[in-house]
Amino acid sequence: MPPLQGTGSHPEAEHPEYAGQYRLEACLGAGGMGVVHLARSASGLQLAVKVVHRQHAADPEFRARFRQEVAAARRVSGAFTAPVVDADPDAPLPWMATLYVPGPTLAAQVKRNGPMSPAGMRRLTAGLAEALRDIHRAGVIHRDLKPGNVLLPDSGPKVIDFGISRPYDSDLRTETGKLIGSPPYMAPEQFQRPREVGPAADVFALGAVLVHAATGRGPFDSDSPYLVAYQVVHDEADLTGVPEDLAPLVGCCLAKDPAERPTPDEIMTALRPPSYEAAAFVPAQRRPLAAAGPEAGERTTHVRAADGLPDEAAGTTRPRPVRRRLVAVAAAVGLLAAGGGLWAWADGPPVADTGPAGGTSVEFAPWRTPLRSQGSAPACAARGGADPALFCVWSGSGAARLDPADGRTVWSRPGTAAPEAGDPAPAGTVSGSAAFTVADGDALRAYAPGDGTELWRTGLSAYADTPLAAGDALLTVRRDGSVEALDAGTGTSMWRRTVPGHERPGLALYEAGTGLAYAFESSAGGSGTLVTALDARTGRTVWQRELDGLLTPAGTADGALLLTAMNEKAQTTALVRYDPGSRGTTRVTLPFRMNGPETVVDGDTALLLERGGTLLAVDVRPGAGRAERWRLETAVGTTSAPVLGTGGRLYFSAADGRLLAVDTDRGTLLGQTRPRLRDGKLGHASSLPAPVVLGRSVVGTAPDGSVFAEDADDPAAW
Repeated sequence: MPPLQGTGSHPEAEHPEYAGQYRLEACLGAGGMGVVHLARSASGLQLAVKVVHRQHAADPEFRARFRQEVAAARRVSGAFTAPVVDADPDAPLPWMATLYVPGPTLAAQVKRNGPMSPAGMRRLTAGLAEALRDIHRAGVIHRDLKPGNVLLPDSGPKVIDFGISRPYDSDLRTETGKLIGSPPYMAPEQFQRPREVGPAADVFALGAVLVHAATGRGPFDSDSPYLVAYQVVHDEADLTGVPEDLAPLVGCCLAKDPAERPTPDEIMTALRPPSYEAAAFVPAQRRPLAAAGPEAGERTTHVRAADGLPDEAAGTTRPRPVRRRLVAVAAAVGLLAAGGGLWAWADGPPVADTGPAGGTSVEFAPWRTPLRSQGSAPACAARGGADPALFCVWSGSGAARLDPADGRTVWSRPGTAAPEAGDPAPAGTVSGSAAFTVADGDALRAYAPGDGTELWRTGLSAYADTPLAAGDALLTVRRDGSVEALDAGTGTSMWRRTVPGHERPGLALYEAGTGLAYAFESSAGGSGTLVTALDARTGRTVWQRELDGLLTPAGTADGALLLTAMNEKAQTTALVRYDPGSRGTTRVTLPFRMNGPETVVDGDTALLLERGGTLLAVDVRPGAGRAERWRLETAVGTTSAPVLGTGGRLYFSAADGRLLAVDTDRGTLLGQTRPRLRDGKLGHASSLPAPVVLGRSVVGTAPDGSVFAEDADDPAAW
């Protein structure tokens, strides 16, 4: 820990005496985002308390980010971090208390005593790799691993500071002419594509930290942080002085391409056995690789390394380049026994799916199908029943039907129009069995599900918003404020009405069980919202009610309508439950304000997912008491809308093409796929397509233009 200092003069002039119930005894250090104090609990336990600077406490975005960081630190509290004891992110000056770890930082240790010994380097490497493994398993990316954030107590290295020194939603910014961040320890993608940063960035930082520990300097050195940033992106790392047996492994960690860096488990495997001094490595026993299927869609076999963790689906059973490279590294430094290797093995026989007829077992095989998407992820919709189908659309007016069993293309209509910058992403919906309808730019088109014949086409210039699928109808709001229903199979008008009390309503929700669609419109000042339930088949008003607040229909629960409530800053602050039978209203206040969450309702639980990755489960039963059931920080920068599946699972997509699964009962991350970027780059998208659940498959789409299916029954194997 940094040595104790006097209170001195810091950007935080007021220096509070208390953080919650904890008296702040001395200043341990200060950074751009807050001050760390030494404190004691009532039992005498020594604590390190971080208190946010007042100017950041006044920023609602930073508060939201600090709340996420507190949750992240709680999730990773364990043997390799400073455990969180208490926190209050909603205090006037937000704070977090962790256990005080007696020991110097790695930066202070190297400065005082010089480079570490080879044996100490191996212990440090293994300890930090183990710490990153646990951090990443908790769904957290540190993003600021550096010598000052590594403590060296007698019990082994501890990783601290999960983001309080990082500005909101960015890893590198300029503020009053200064560069904020730690360029020598930031991965190339943090400078080039900050929104694409994944766990591999922490591995790059680990490599840079190890160079510092071995030499007293970083792998990229300059007095100018901007020159360092250039070197990180373009130049080879300087490994002079790194122990010979570790240099190849450290070099792998510092690879420019994130895919070529080893995982923490692979680093630990290369350092086995635990004595860190032995020269032999005994590989794990091999198991046969499962053969890929012959279907037209690319079948994928999940490959696992000797660490037993799920690897990416690659289309074949060949390992990633990093595995070949790591094997070569291990061989070069004499860590492998003669004839040994770092073997990969398949997951073994896929889990059998017992079908309804005669107990026949059906084998599930993941698949991937590339489409001709131009710069964005395709958007897909599904039709279930006796003839299940998957329909997808992509920028440039392309559309296709895929077989959900194997990803085979049944029919395809290639796009003819090049997408332009600023065009909204296309949206496709399956309207009953009548048609697959696509809203793309200014056109609305419908295709026959069987053979892809274009059934009809119309312009969208007369309509105020994208149509809402309602059974075999498409509901639209015209620019004159009237609501119209189009027959999805023919494009003809089924009915057109001006809804009483509305000037230009929005359409937010269709409930298939009741056939009701919900129109809503807020008052000019936002003090109230008029909500109308319409019969989607006839346009008849079933009920209408003026409710207090700025509300948006989000779902239904036990016959009641659930709406989200926003404040004047467009932050979601509460859920409102309206029962049309009793005309009763219940308001459920959220534990914190959320920025633009997408909401799904699962029985008596509402699940709200912010685009920044915070997932909150709220009890919406009247009189339930405490609203929050659980919350989860997914460490995803941008998310799609969430989709409910069977078995208590929730799915959503990330901007880098990952598909994630969450247990809705416990609020835990069940699994996630690898990123799938186009040419390693993340293009801008105003919205992300949501995944699709169809039978045993959960289907995701990615920026590389692909559509892929994973086993919904086994997210841990993704």
